[in-house]
Amino acid sequence: MTTMINVSHVSKTLAGQSVLKNIELSIKKGKTIGIVGSRESGKSVLTKTICGITKPDEGTVEIRGNVSENSIDVNGSIGIFIDSPGYIEIYNGLKNLQFLAAINNKITKNEIEGAMRLVDLNPADKTKVKNYSRGMKLKLGLAQVIMENQDILVLDGLFSSLDYQTNNDLKRIIKKLQNSERTILLTSRHFEDIKEFCDEIFHIEEGELKPLTYDLKSILYGAGGSGK
Repeated sequence: MTTMINVSHVSKTLAGQSVLKNIELSIKKGKTIGIVGSRESGKSVLTKTICGITKPDEGTVEIRGNVSENSIDVNGSIGIFIDSPGYIEIYNGLKNLQFLAAINNKITKNEIEGAMRLVDLNPADKTKVKNYSRGMKLKLGLAQVIMENQDILVLDGLFSSLDYQTNNDLKRIIKKLQNSERTILLTSRHFEDIKEFCDEIFHIEEGELKPLTYDLKSILYGAGGSGK
Protein backbone atom coordinates (compact mmCIF):
# COMPACT_ATOMS: atom_id res chain seq x y z
CA MET A 1 0.00 0.00 0.00
CA THR A 2 1.32 3.44 -0.99
CA THR A 3 2.67 5.70 1.75
CA MET A 4 1.06 9.12 1.31
CA ILE A 5 2.64 10.93 4.28
CA ASN A 6 5.93 10.01 5.92
CA VAL A 7 7.32 12.05 8.80
CA SER A 8 10.86 11.00 9.72
CA HIS A 9 12.72 12.19 12.85
CA VAL A 10 11.12 15.65 12.76
CA SER A 11 12.04 18.13 15.49
CA LYS A 12 11.12 21.79 15.86
CA THR A 13 12.00 24.52 18.35
CA LEU A 14 10.00 27.75 18.67
CA ALA A 15 10.95 30.64 20.96
CA GLY A 16 13.54 28.44 22.64
CA GLN A 17 11.01 25.70 23.40
CA SER A 18 11.14 22.24 21.87
CA VAL A 19 7.65 21.77 20.40
CA LEU A 20 8.29 18.66 18.27
CA LYS A 21 10.67 15.96 19.43
CA ASN A 22 11.89 13.36 16.94
CA ILE A 23 8.42 12.76 15.47
CA GLU A 24 7.88 9.70 13.29
CA LEU A 25 4.59 9.04 11.51
CA SER A 26 3.63 7.10 8.40
CA ILE A 27 0.18 7.24 6.79
CA LYS A 28 -0.87 4.82 4.06
CA LYS A 29 -3.23 5.62 1.18
CA GLY A 30 -6.90 5.58 2.14
CA LYS A 31 -6.24 5.45 5.88
CA THR A 32 -7.61 7.84 8.50
CA ILE A 33 -5.19 8.67 11.29
CA GLY A 34 -6.06 10.65 14.41
CA ILE A 35 -3.88 12.67 16.77
CA VAL A 36 -5.17 13.76 20.18
CA GLY A 37 -3.50 16.14 22.59
CA SER A 38 -3.99 19.23 24.71
CA ARG A 39 -4.08 22.79 23.39
CA GLU A 40 -0.30 23.37 23.61
CA SER A 41 0.78 19.80 22.88
CA GLY A 42 2.27 20.42 19.43
CA LYS A 43 -0.66 19.22 17.28
CA SER A 44 -0.93 22.35 15.17
CA VAL A 45 2.82 22.73 14.74
CA LEU A 46 2.96 19.14 13.50
CA THR A 47 0.11 19.60 11.02
CA LYS A 48 1.63 22.84 9.72
CA THR A 49 4.95 21.05 9.31
CA ILE A 50 3.32 18.21 7.39
CA CYS A 51 1.59 20.70 5.10
CA GLY A 52 4.78 22.67 4.43
CA ILE A 53 3.68 25.82 6.25
CA THR A 54 6.38 25.35 8.90
CA LYS A 55 9.84 24.00 8.15
CA PRO A 56 11.31 21.42 10.55
CA ASP A 57 14.65 22.10 12.21
CA GLU A 58 15.56 18.44 11.82
CA GLY A 59 14.11 15.52 9.88
CA THR A 60 12.00 15.31 6.75
CA VAL A 61 8.37 15.23 5.64
CA GLU A 62 7.58 13.31 2.47
CA ILE A 63 4.29 13.61 0.58
CA ARG A 64 3.88 10.71 -1.86
CA GLY A 65 7.62 10.11 -1.57
CA ASN A 66 8.60 13.71 -2.37
CA VAL A 67 10.36 15.96 0.13
CA SER A 68 9.27 19.61 0.04
CA GLU A 69 12.28 21.89 0.50
CA ASN A 70 10.31 25.14 0.42
CA SER A 71 8.44 25.86 3.64
CA ILE A 72 6.72 28.87 2.06
CA ASP A 73 5.27 26.94 -0.88
CA VAL A 74 2.42 25.04 0.75
CA ASN A 75 1.84 21.67 -0.90
CA GLY A 76 -1.12 22.26 -3.20
CA SER A 77 -1.97 18.57 -3.34
CA ILE A 78 -3.12 18.59 0.29
CA GLY A 79 -6.52 19.84 1.43
CA ILE A 80 -5.77 21.84 4.56
CA PHE A 81 -8.10 22.89 7.38
CA ILE A 82 -6.00 24.37 10.17
CA ASP A 83 -7.38 27.77 11.12
CA SER A 84 -10.99 28.71 10.38
CA PRO A 85 -10.80 30.24 6.90
CA GLY A 86 -11.71 33.88 6.32
CA TYR A 87 -14.33 34.72 3.72
CA ILE A 88 -15.84 37.78 2.05
CA GLU A 89 -18.89 38.02 4.26
CA ILE A 90 -21.09 40.03 1.89
CA TYR A 91 -21.10 37.13 -0.60
CA ASN A 92 -22.69 33.71 -0.35
CA GLY A 93 -20.79 30.46 -0.02
CA LEU A 94 -20.65 29.61 -3.72
CA LYS A 95 -19.33 33.04 -4.68
CA ASN A 96 -16.60 32.79 -2.04
CA LEU A 97 -15.47 29.40 -3.28
CA GLN A 98 -15.48 30.65 -6.87
CA PHE A 99 -13.13 33.47 -5.87
CA LEU A 100 -10.80 30.99 -4.16
CA ALA A 101 -10.95 28.52 -7.04
CA ALA A 102 -9.93 31.28 -9.47
CA ILE A 103 -6.48 31.41 -7.80
CA ASN A 104 -5.46 28.06 -9.29
CA ASN A 105 -8.08 28.03 -12.06
CA LYS A 106 -8.22 24.22 -12.07
CA ILE A 107 -11.88 23.45 -11.45
CA THR A 108 -15.29 24.29 -12.85
CA LYS A 109 -18.36 25.75 -11.18
CA ASN A 110 -19.96 22.31 -11.34
CA GLU A 111 -17.06 20.83 -9.35
CA ILE A 112 -17.38 23.57 -6.73
CA GLU A 113 -21.11 22.92 -6.45
CA GLY A 114 -20.42 19.19 -6.10
CA ALA A 115 -18.04 19.84 -3.20
CA MET A 116 -20.69 21.97 -1.50
CA ARG A 117 -23.32 19.27 -1.85
CA LEU A 118 -20.92 16.67 -0.45
CA VAL A 119 -20.69 18.71 2.77
CA ASP A 120 -24.46 19.30 2.90
CA LEU A 121 -24.47 22.91 1.66
CA ASN A 122 -26.86 24.10 -1.04
CA PRO A 123 -24.95 25.92 -3.82
CA ALA A 124 -28.10 27.87 -4.71
CA ASP A 125 -28.46 29.28 -1.19
CA LYS A 126 -28.14 33.08 -1.42
CA THR A 127 -27.45 33.52 2.31
CA LYS A 128 -24.46 35.79 2.87
CA VAL A 129 -21.57 34.23 4.77
CA LYS A 130 -21.92 36.89 7.49
CA ASN A 131 -25.27 35.27 8.32
CA TYR A 132 -23.93 31.70 8.33
CA SER A 133 -24.02 29.69 11.53
CA ARG A 134 -20.70 28.39 12.84
CA GLY A 135 -21.59 24.94 11.54
CA MET A 136 -22.25 26.29 8.04
CA LYS A 137 -18.90 28.12 8.05
CA LEU A 138 -17.12 24.89 9.02
CA LYS A 139 -18.88 23.05 6.21
CA LEU A 140 -17.85 25.80 3.79
CA GLY A 141 -14.27 25.34 5.00
CA LEU A 142 -14.51 21.62 4.28
CA ALA A 143 -15.90 22.32 0.81
CA GLN A 144 -12.87 24.53 0.17
CA VAL A 145 -10.57 21.75 1.40
CA ILE A 146 -11.95 19.16 -1.03
CA MET A 147 -13.13 21.18 -4.03
CA GLU A 148 -9.91 20.73 -6.05
CA ASN A 149 -10.15 16.95 -5.57
CA GLN A 150 -7.30 16.72 -3.08
CA ASP A 151 -6.82 13.11 -1.99
CA ILE A 152 -4.90 13.98 1.19
CA LEU A 153 -6.79 15.95 3.85
CA VAL A 154 -5.28 17.47 6.99
CA LEU A 155 -8.04 18.58 9.37
CA ASP A 156 -6.71 20.24 12.51
CA GLY A 157 -9.15 21.05 15.31
CA LEU A 158 -12.27 20.70 13.20
CA PHE A 159 -14.30 19.40 16.16
CA SER A 160 -13.33 22.14 18.61
CA SER A 161 -16.18 23.45 20.83
CA LEU A 162 -19.12 22.31 18.71
CA ASP A 163 -22.77 21.96 19.57
CA TYR A 164 -24.33 18.51 19.39
CA GLN A 165 -25.95 18.93 15.95
CA THR A 166 -22.86 20.42 14.27
CA ASN A 167 -20.69 17.69 15.76
CA ASN A 168 -22.95 15.01 14.30
CA ASP A 169 -23.16 16.78 10.93
CA LEU A 170 -19.38 16.95 10.62
CA LYS A 171 -18.98 13.31 11.62
CA ARG A 172 -21.39 12.30 8.87
CA ILE A 173 -19.41 14.36 6.34
CA ILE A 174 -16.10 12.79 7.42
CA LYS A 175 -17.59 9.35 6.82
CA LYS A 176 -18.58 10.42 3.30
CA LEU A 177 -15.02 11.58 2.65
CA GLN A 178 -13.68 8.25 3.86
CA ASN A 179 -15.90 6.47 1.34
CA SER A 180 -14.08 8.38 -1.42
CA GLU A 181 -10.81 6.69 -0.34
CA ARG A 182 -9.10 9.89 0.70
CA THR A 183 -6.16 9.81 3.11
CA ILE A 184 -7.15 11.80 6.19
CA LEU A 185 -5.24 13.16 9.18
CA LEU A 186 -7.53 14.40 11.98
CA THR A 187 -6.53 16.14 15.19
CA SER A 188 -8.57 16.91 18.27
CA ARG A 189 -8.22 17.62 21.95
CA HIS A 190 -10.78 14.92 22.64
CA PHE A 191 -10.49 11.21 21.90
CA GLU A 192 -14.28 10.81 21.66
CA ASP A 193 -14.52 13.23 18.74
CA ILE A 194 -12.47 11.13 16.34
CA LYS A 195 -12.33 7.56 17.66
CA GLU A 196 -15.07 6.22 15.36
CA PHE A 197 -13.25 7.28 12.17
CA CYS A 198 -9.65 6.37 12.76
CA ASP A 199 -7.68 3.32 11.70
CA GLU A 200 -5.09 4.35 14.29
CA ILE A 201 -4.86 7.12 16.89
CA PHE A 202 -1.75 8.77 18.32
CA HIS A 203 -1.31 10.92 21.40
CA ILE A 204 0.94 13.99 21.40
CA GLU A 205 2.06 15.82 24.52
CA GLU A 206 4.99 18.19 25.02
CA GLY A 207 6.03 17.49 21.44
CA GLU A 208 6.25 13.71 21.80
CA LEU A 209 4.06 11.48 19.61
CA LYS A 210 3.09 7.97 20.74
CA PRO A 211 0.51 5.42 19.58
CA LEU A 212 -2.61 5.62 21.75
CA THR A 213 -2.51 2.10 23.15
CA TYR A 214 -5.18 0.72 25.47
CA ASP A 215 -2.92 1.21 28.48
CA LEU A 216 -2.07 4.80 27.55
CA LYS A 217 -5.74 5.58 26.88
CA SER A 218 -6.69 4.21 30.29
CA ILE A 219 -4.05 6.38 31.98
CA LEU A 220 -5.03 9.54 30.10
CA TYR A 221 -8.79 9.21 29.95
CA GLY A 222 -9.77 6.54 32.45
CA ALA A 223 -11.84 3.47 31.77
CA GLY A 224 -14.36 5.34 29.63
CA GLY A 225 -11.71 6.87 27.40
CA SER A 226 -13.78 10.00 26.82
CA GLY A 227 -10.94 12.50 26.83
CA LYS A 228 -13.39 15.16 27.99
